[in-house]
Amino acid sequence: MLPEPLHPAIVHLPIALTLLLPLIAGGAFLLARRGYPIRTVWLGVVAGAALLAGSAWLAVETGEGQEERVERVVSEAPLETHEERANLFLALSAATLALTLAGLGKNQLGRFARLAATGATLVLLPAGWMVGHSGGELVYRHGAASAYTTPGEGVGATGESETPRQDDDDDD
Repeated sequence: MLPEPLHPAIVHLPIALTLLLPLIAGGAFLLARRGYPIRTVWLGVVAGAALLAGSAWLAVETGEGQEERVERVVSEAPLETHEERANLFLALSAATLALTLAGLGKNQLGRFARLAATGATLVLLPAGWMVGHSGGELVYRHGAASAYTTPGEGVGATGESETPRQDDDDDD
């Protein structure tokens, strides 16, 4: 059974992969220095980049699918900011995937593409942070989660919990 809303459950994968991909690329270069064929170890970088681009695409798609409902509770400007950042991140992820694929090439072209792809993984870090930050602002500052809570649950306009809190450590 899929969670509802799906978008918040999906977005964590591209965030995690954004942090891991530079390490995977660096690991490929270290393994190559230890004698492993670079084109063989580079396949791990290609796989990571493919997962990143695919999960970023899925995050954008699920976000678009839930946009109308969230528009009922959040103004247009922060939603547009998040959407623009997400689309930029998706484009950068796709470009990084293309560079990693080119890194499977032989000779100078492959070598240059591997270096460029590794640099691109570093460019993804601030782009990923920006899209994640704007998504977090939608939820925590603008109340986007309230589009999915029933009356009497969740966070109200004041930011205070509307659901009564029950402490487990009663001293009765």
